Formats: sequence, C-alpha cells, structure tokens
Amino acid sequence: MSTSPPRFASPALAQLSGVKHGFFGREGGVSEGIYASLNAGPGSRDSAAHVEANRARIAASLGVSSSHFLSLHQVHSAIAVRVDAPWSGERPQADALVTTKRGLAVTALSADCTPVLFADDQAGVIGAAHAGWRGAVGGVLEACVAQMMRAGAEPSSIVAAIGPCIRQGSYEVGPEFLESVRAADVDSLPFFRAGSGDRLKFDLPGYCKMRLSRAGVTMIETLPLDTYSEEHALFSHRRSVHQNEGDYGRNCAAIVLT
Repeated sequence: MSTSPPRFASPALAQLSGVKHGFFGREGGVSEGIYASLNAGPGSRDSAAHVEANRARIAASLGVSSSHFLSLHQVHSAIAVRVDAPWSGERPQADALVTTKRGLAVTALSADCTPVLFADDQAGVIGAAHAGWRGAVGGVLEACVAQMMRAGAEPSSIVAAIGPCIRQGSYEVGPEFLESVRAADVDSLPFFRAGSGDRLKFDLPGYCKMRLSRAGVTMIETLPLDTYSEEHALFSHRRSVHQNEGDYGRNCAAIVLT
C-alpha cells in the first residue's frame, strides 16, 4: 500500500523539466483529531512523531530524504534566505527559502496564508515563500525574487505558483485592517470589496499576484483553492478559531530540483 500523500499541482510548474513540486493539504498522513491527517507543522502542538512521519511521507513523494526537506521558523517577515545544505540546530527565522542545490526541497507551511512556489528551470533556481498579509505587504515575495536573482535567476523566466490560501469570499476583515494595508501600500485598495456593515473582504492571492507582477514576474499561476471553505482537503487557522479547536494543522508547499 502506497503512503504517498495526495497533492495539488501547478500545471505551469509541472511542465518544467528538472523540478518536482506539490501543494499538500490535510489528506494522507498519520495525525489524529484536529490535526488529521497530514499535519506538516513542527510549530503545532501535534505529536512530534506524527509531524515527522507526515513530513517524511511528503519528502519521499518528492524523492528526497527527510534531512533534505527544509522548513523555516516562519515569523511573518520579509526575510528570504538562500540555503545550500541542510542546517543543523534551530531553523532560521525567515519566510522564504531559495536554493540552487539539487535534491534539497524548500517548503512553505501555511494554514490560510499564501504559499508561493518559484522556479527558473533554465537557471536552476527554486524558491518557496510564506506570505500572509503582513509578509506580502512587507515585501517577502519581492525578497524571494531578489534572492533568486542573486542566485542567477531572471524575473521574466521565473514561474510562480500561488497555492491554497484563504480566498476573498472567506477573508472578512475590519476597517482597521484596510487602513493598515492601505497605509503600507496605496496600490492595495482594489483588492478590497464591501462586505456586511463595516466589514470588507480582502483578496490575498490577488494582492500577492500584483506584488509578484510588480517584481517583474510575468508567469504567475493561482490555484483556485480556498483553505477556509474546503475543510476536507485543507487546514485553516481561521476555521479552527471559529470552531474553537485551540490549534490547527499546517499545509505544506514544497519544491525540489531533481
């Protein structure tokens, strides 16, 4: 019996030679309860053994060992780091990873925030970024592109895939959120639409796509998957709060040069 978990794929990334990727949700793992079943988040309060087993399944499905399957300690920053080998000790505190090393998988963990996978297969450079609204407004996607450029990539040759995240219909925010985002980026206003009363709905993946375009990336694909509403398939922080679950599992986006 196969233990390879199901994944969502970006058709644009799937066409590239020498690159394997996947957006992994909540199916195909060993975790139980609110973490059922493919929780990939070391930062959750799930059993560490279960998280390790889940991550090993994802890594194996991409053809890499667990030691070469790398996740950051994500802090909603605009920090992108380049990695050339597995690290020892504490995970770096950052929100984007870039590598040129074959067989080294870089990942982004999320549970409503936007995971973005990047590849310039001609230059042999890949990246993974975690972009919540703070990271997106702060410039984490541009930081990832800049780090890829330092490694030899060209923005016009980068394919970027925006994975499962909370979509506009599910992302209700208040006027103070609008003010915070608009104060940081005047171009953000078109990504808000009116909700009920003083509530608004924010288009996080649309906003991320705009930021990527502004950074010179022209090949951008958005997977039409909403973490909040697709409970059977994806973890969601906001849904866990609304259901008073106390904690939540993490989805995993991963990419590797083969």
